This record gives sequence, structure tokens and C-alpha cells, in this order.
Amino acid sequence: MKGVILAGGLGSRLRPLTLVTNKHLLPIYDRPMVFYPIECLVNAGIREILLVTGGDHAGDFLKVLRNGKHLGVQHLEYAYQEGEGGIADALKLAEDFAENQKVCVVLGDNIIEGNIARAAGEFFAQRSGAKVLLKEVHDPQRFGVARFDGQGEDQRIAEIIEKPENPPSGYAVTGFYFYDHDVFDVCRTLKPSKRGELEITDVNNYYLKRGDMTHNTLDGWWTDAGTFESLYRANRLVAEGGANHLDLKAPRERVAVAGR
Repeated sequence: MKGVILAGGLGSRLRPLTLVTNKHLLPIYDRPMVFYPIECLVNAGIREILLVTGGDHAGDFLKVLRNGKHLGVQHLEYAYQEGEGGIADALKLAEDFAENQKVCVVLGDNIIEGNIARAAGEFFAQRSGAKVLLKEVHDPQRFGVARFDGQGEDQRIAEIIEKPENPPSGYAVTGFYFYDHDVFDVCRTLKPSKRGELEITDVNNYYLKRGDMTHNTLDGWWTDAGTFESLYRANRLVAEGGANHLDLKAPRERVAVAGR
């Protein structure tokens, strides 16, 4: 399984900070924001990574990340997204990189306390389809929100609703997605939303209708960092409680490896 980090966009909600660099290179406590999704993938044993970026500051990533070896990455590639076509549009750029393998897609401004190793291992064993990671939040109207059917062990996601005024639950779809290779065919069928973007929620609803999407709930805290409020929250959470950083000096066998 390969990893894809989506780190494009103009970061307009974080101006003037993003007038001088890409949003995903802003600091979260003691390291650039993009380090966190990279370390999250590496902690899950996913060490071949494509970073999709865009805008005027795309070249800044090369200065910071280089070939990724210092972060435990075996192979790091870059792709450039023209304009702001949405998450699903950016994902299309990963098709050749994926080489018919499954992919774990991470939004570059998502930071978690724990890790995704268990979910990655489960999805590697899943025959086909997709998996999303959910988290209960106090402001679900900001996100794609899960509407459930059933109770207890029989509970399943019936639909994901993008930024609903009246959320059907408090469970947001976080910026961690797992897909089989069919996702690239799905992305090609999408039509732009009212925002003029190809929506990842439409991709997820496709898999729900197909009947092979699973979900997990994240342990520990989760936040994005795309607004001043959430950027401050991310810095505070990491400073006070830390995040599950990869110890590059630890023996390699201590790192959970998805798909091996």
C-alpha cells in the first residue's frame, strides 16, 4: 500500500501567513505541519509516499523534505496540481504512482494524537473497497458527516453529507482515507460540485452505495489546521499532549508495517 499526502490549495483562510509559504509548511509546535502526516504514514509502515501540492510555493517542500530519508521515507515523489479542483481532483494525480496498489490518502493539515496502523492493517486485508476514519466533534457542520443506519455491531454508514446545516450525527469524516485502485476510475466520473470542485465525499458515497466501505473511529484527539482557530488548537494539543512521532532511532521491527 502506498501513501498520498494532499498538500495543495492556496491557504486563503490563513493569510497573511500563507503569502510567504504553503500552509502545510507552517509550524505546528516544533516541526512543519507536513511532518505529521508523513510520520503518521511511516508509523503505519507506509514508506512510499507521493506529495501533491500546488500554488506559488510548491518548491518550498523540496527544501524542507528533500528525499524524505530523514523522516523514514523510502521513496518520496512530488506532483503538482493546477488550480484548486478539490481533493478528488488532486487524488487523480496519484494514479501512476499507485501502480495498481491500494492507497492511503491523508490531508496534509490533519494531525492526530495516535496512529492509523491498525486501520491500515485492516484495510490491507480488506478484499476491495474503501475505509474512512471517523471522529466525534463539537462542530460537525464544518466537515463531511456520517449518517448511520442500525445500532451497535450492526451500525453502518448509510450516507456522508458534506458540511450539513443540520448534521445527522456528531461524527466527522477525518482527512484519512483508504481506497482500492478503483478510486481513480471513480474520480474520472465525478462532476464539479457547486463549489466548482471534485468532492471526496462523492467518492466515499460511491463506495457506500457499492457496499464495500468500512470505517473505524480514531482514538485520541484529532484536528485539522486550516483556520487560525484550528491552527492554534493543533499547536496547543501537540505542545501539551504531544503527537505520536516516529522515533527514527528505534529498531525498525518496533514499527507496525502494513501489508507485510
